[in-house]
Amino acid sequence: MKIGFCALAVLAALYALPAQARPRDDAMAGAFRCAAVGDTRTWLDCYYGAAQPVRAQLGMAPAPAGQVKLAQTPPGGGAAQDAALRDDVMAEAARCIRAGNDRQWLDCYYAASQPVRARLGLAALPHAAGMPVQPVIMASATPRAAAPSGPPPMPRNPGLFNGMFRDPAPIVRSMPVKSSTFDRKGAFTLVLADGQVWKQSEEDAVYHPAKWRDAGADMLVSIAPSNMNTFNLSVDGSDRYYKVHRIR
Repeated sequence: MKIGFCALAVLAALYALPAQARPRDDAMAGAFRCAAVGDTRTWLDCYYGAAQPVRAQLGMAPAPAGQVKLAQTPPGGGAAQDAALRDDVMAEAARCIRAGNDRQWLDCYYAASQPVRARLGLAALPHAAGMPVQPVIMASATPRAAAPSGPPPMPRNPGLFNGMFRDPAPIVRSMPVKSSTFDRKGAFTLVLADGQVWKQSEEDAVYHPAKWRDAGADMLVSIAPSNMNTFNLSVDGSDRYYKVHRIR
């Protein structure tokens, strides 16, 4: 589901209200400030650094200093890369407000970053915030090999999102589409070249309608795990993601 710029601005204002100054609200306010960052990889670092107030509240090890500094003073520069994808992440993170406690909220917040991780070719978070993974490698004058990115290590616990991401790679990568159909609510069903059938969630179709009506012979799609036991489908050459589930 996609949240437009205006809706995100309203959410940012709400999170900035003094009356709601909980650690998770401070974290979300910091995440919204990261919008000034142009580079997607640096934006992801900033997003993770913004979670520091909640980590501190829970008595966890602090986020890497570079990430925290980015969240405190995000560097501006250039047009935002993958803006639609960032909006998706922030929309998912905003819905984490319904979490019952701060640890569940933190799991939800980290899991929301999966679409950007997939775009950057980074491994999915195997157990969301509860699984030790390496932070995003910061840009430097000397190029270094990319490493799996994510929140800094935290103790394992039976968190809300634990065990949700078991496959670090997309389960479908650049596969041709055999046919596509749409139901009365606008949700698409795709038959892939290998016979798999995937359907867009009806809720996602309302806010994220597909731009095509007939799948051409050159239409390729990739599908990767997302949070809440859902999957993201993208059409090669497009930065738009759709929530889907497999029918067969």
